[in-house]
Order: sequence, then C-alpha cells, then structure tokens
Amino acid sequence: MSSEDLSTDIANQLTRDWLEQWVIGMNLCPFARQPFEANRVRYVVSSASTTETLLEDLEMELQYMELDRSVETTLLSVTELLQDFLDYNDFLDLAETLLFESGREGIFQIASFHPHYQFADTAFGDAENYTNRSPLPVLHILREQSVEQAIAQHPNIEDVPKRNIEAMNQLGSQALAQSLKNITNKK
Repeated sequence: MSSEDLSTDIANQLTRDWLEQWVIGMNLCPFARQPFEANRVRYVVSSASTTETLLEDLEMELQYMELDRSVETTLLSVTELLQDFLDYNDFLDLAETLLFESGREGIFQIASFHPHYQFADTAFGDAENYTNRSPLPVLHILREQSVEQAIAQHPNIEDVPKRNIEAMNQLGSQALAQSLKNITNKK
C-alpha cells in the first residue's frame, strides 16, 4: 500500500488495526494487550517530508510521554518518509542518537516495524520477517522501565522470538502477506 496522501485518521486506524489484529491477535508481543485494553497506547502520524522534521516529531512525542505518564507507549506512524527499508534503518540510527544525546537512553527505547522489514541473514520473503512487518513504517516508543517490568514478570522471555519465528514459519509467507494485506485493504 502506498502511504502517500493517507489521512491521519486512516493511518491511525491502520496502525490500531495492525496492533489489535496482528500483534495482539497473533500474540507476537505478550506485553501489548494490557496497555491496548487499558487505552494507554497513543497513536500519532508524522507526515514529515524531511528527516529533520521527522526527528522533530519524534522529539515532540518523547516530550509528550515525559509529561503524560498515562501514555504507556506511542506508535508513531510515518506516511511520507522511510518507505524504503534501508532508509528506515538509517533513520533508526538517528533516532537512537536522539535518545542518547537527549539523555533519554535507558528511559525510552524504540522498537521498529516496517512494511518491508527484513532481519539480517534472511531473504525478503522469509516468513519470520513478518513478526516486524506493519502496514506503515512505525517507530514504537516504549518506556524502558515498563519493558524491564514486563520481562521480569514473563516466564521464558527468551523463548518469545523463537516461538514467533516458529509460528510465522508454520503459517507461511503467502498466508502472512495476505493477512497483512487484508488489514491494510480495509481502509
């Protein structure tokens, strides 16, 4: 799906549907359900047309989360930039630098999701890449303390990625591509 000209409402709904049906529905992240059901997920869209503006949007969301502790996590969807996965990866380096230089490393972390996500040492079509595929490029801002608490409470946290890869491989790339397309095409 081309993300050009997506309205904020549609982009937010795509992201919300993806979180509910994909991430939570397939139990890819055992920590996602609680903040979703408690309405503590913030959905934000950036239509930035430059890297600098996107960094400013990210900075604004970090400030927002610092001020509003009721927001557990923010999904910042990007509609104009970062359509290429390599560009997205390059931007992640800038985002991590922003966290470090602003003194927020250890307070927040950024998880990455992209329509063309591809883990190192995998082929583009490998099913395991779908664990991090989303309808739009997404910067997922998490509170580090919440992540640490969730990890401490989850038995066998190290098994989650392995379990996800096994589940994706069992479903297969074609079925996963169609499922993700179904979420995207509802809009």
